[in-house]
Amino acid sequence: MPKPLVILGSTGSIGRQALEVVRALPDELRVVGLVANRDVDTLCQQIAEFQPHAVAMMDADAAQELRNRNEAAGYNVYAGIEGAETVATLPQARCVLSALVGAAGLHPTLAAIQTGKDVALANKETLVAAGAIVMREVRARGVQLVPVDSEHSALFQCLQGEDRQTVKRLILTASGGPFVDWTKEQLEQATVQQALQHPNWRMGNKITVDSATLMNKGLEIIEAHWLFDVEVSRIEVLIHRQSVIHSLVEFADNSIKAQLGVPDMRLPIQYALLYPKRTAGNAPPCDLRQWRQLTFEEPDEERFPCLRLARQAAEIGGTMPAVMNAANEVAVQAFLDGRIKFTDIPRMIAQTMERMEIHPHPELSEVLEADRAARRLAAQMMS
Repeated sequence: MPKPLVILGSTGSIGRQALEVVRALPDELRVVGLVANRDVDTLCQQIAEFQPHAVAMMDADAAQELRNRNEAAGYNVYAGIEGAETVATLPQARCVLSALVGAAGLHPTLAAIQTGKDVALANKETLVAAGAIVMREVRARGVQLVPVDSEHSALFQCLQGEDRQTVKRLILTASGGPFVDWTKEQLEQATVQQALQHPNWRMGNKITVDSATLMNKGLEIIEAHWLFDVEVSRIEVLIHRQSVIHSLVEFADNSIKAQLGVPDMRLPIQYALLYPKRTAGNAPPCDLRQWRQLTFEEPDEERFPCLRLARQAAEIGGTMPAVMNAANEVAVQAFLDGRIKFTDIPRMIAQTMERMEIHPHPELSEVLEADRAARRLAAQMMS
């Protein structure tokens, strides 16, 4: 029987590509629940094609609009975080793809884990903000948490069959984004349109800006720390412009394993949804003859300070990663809205981190309060 699947964030980039995987593998996967933010038109098309058992919209107005559409006739349309949790915990579901953008994905992802669902995790912020809490629940419930990010999927695959005690380093690769060769002076003038022109990947706006600032790699360091139980000091980043080697693991004997593939998110999505099974899908093959050169460089944390800020947040721990993540979300949105410059993003994050009180061993309520307080503080800086 096809594996019953819920997709959180079905109208976003990862969600749409996940549905391409489902479309290509109807004998392996079927959709039982869809959750979107506010794109009613796209969700209506998805409902018509995949006929899920239940749907939800994070935005209450969008949920009401969906209820008024003919495409949603006969459906219970749920709304908000509570609605997302309802769909994420559908009894029919075996696996939940967590692909909502930002900290909004934390509650429904935790709810899915707590009701025994396996999770394919594409939402970095869930582990960045509350990694200790999430991993504690994963262990307690005995569920599988399989990463969808291409870098963490690569690490996950390289570690299959290996003794984790022999891991020396995790090496995350980064394309460098559209500004990899820009000077500090050029970065001061970077536009939104330029920041969204990623050289290798097709992604949503927020994650594309994170890639341009290298915050994406900072978030991935924290995520890898929790996923693989490796100290932050043993997780490194290398610029690999070709995005063919997705990440590497170095072992105690100094051997290195790498996972390679074309820069196409359908590959790690399919791996996570079907794990541990591999089967032919719709992603293109990787013809190494096309790649005459594979290069590696150290990232420049002077030009891209977000990477350094994320490391600092991870080393401080407690609620600091949640504070850093919340400030980044506010700053990135302000940049996308044209209210601040590209180089103001790390400045806002740093100022927020400096001013917030940190709880060293938080419960979920304290993590959520730190997130809210950091958002308020970051927003006040622009007023």
